Amino acid sequence: MSEVLLHIYDVTNSASARTNNVIVNLNKIMKDAIGVGGIFHSAVEVYGEEWSFGFCENGTGVFSCPPKQNPMYTYRESIFLGHTHLSATKVNQTLKELSREWPGYAYDLLSKNCNHFCDSLCERLGVQKLPGWVNRFANAGDAAVDVAENTAVRGKRANVIIIVEAGKI
Repeated sequence: MSEVLLHIYDVTNSASARTNNVIVNLNKIMKDAIGVGGIFHSAVEVYGEEWSFGFCENGTGVFSCPPKQNPMYTYRESIFLGHTHLSATKVNQTLKELSREWPGYAYDLLSKNCNHFCDSLCERLGVQKLPGWVNRFANAGDAAVDVAENTAVRGKRANVIIIVEAGKI
């Protein structure tokens, strides 16, 4: 049995210090003051190793690093998610399966990001899912894209109907 922790980082991997500062300050306001969320990277710690997901052109996007030490982001906080009853061997097997299911090229900022990966890993570990605020901005963005795409499709269908109907006149 192992404790499972969610490590949250501010996304500060921009080459611009100004952009990084804006993100940290935005997260302070949106998450800490208002409580709605922010722009975060997340990773799950189990059996003393931190696991997450990110973009790469070839191979798996699943990677590990020492807990709370991802060099690309700024560590913010940890959240206890429960205890997994899976053995270390079973967790490693699960991570191998996830590595095949989460290729790096499939990364999408809104619909298949590190937070989605962590939710999937937590489900397999038998612990609670991520708090809603962790991925709220990406989920809202993904929903907005879906609405825009569906609206465009309906608009094209309406145009086709109008053209067909006009041809009957």
